[in-house]
Amino acid sequence: MTTVTGHTKAIPASRVIGTNVYNTSGETIGTIEDVMLDKLSNGIMFAVIGFGGFLGIGERYHAIPWSTLDFDKGRGGYVVPFSKEQLKAAPSYSVNELTEDDGRLARDASYEHYRVEPYWH
Repeated sequence: MTTVTGHTKAIPASRVIGTNVYNTSGETIGTIEDVMLDKLSNGIMFAVIGFGGFLGIGERYHAIPWSTLDFDKGRGGYVVPFSKEQLKAAPSYSVNELTEDDGRLARDASYEHYRVEPYWH
């Protein structure tokens, strides 16, 4: 699936991890900590965005639908089309919770919260 600006080229996960993520107002909301892969569809379930915490302590993670991230060369990071309020109200998880039920709980809650068309339909 292409992004809003049409980006479709392959990129290694190692290059994505650690990249800043911004909201629509240009504020940094976190960094991509990981990506969750769907082995059955060969797609990306979601990006794992770290919010808050200090040195990894108390940090919670948000599952953001991969198709909503759009790389902005000027910022050197990804922009998501969500308001600060949407992001604050989004479900958050511990690392273990992200993988419960093969990641489906976090995936489904994320796609529903952000009202994104599920890639698996």
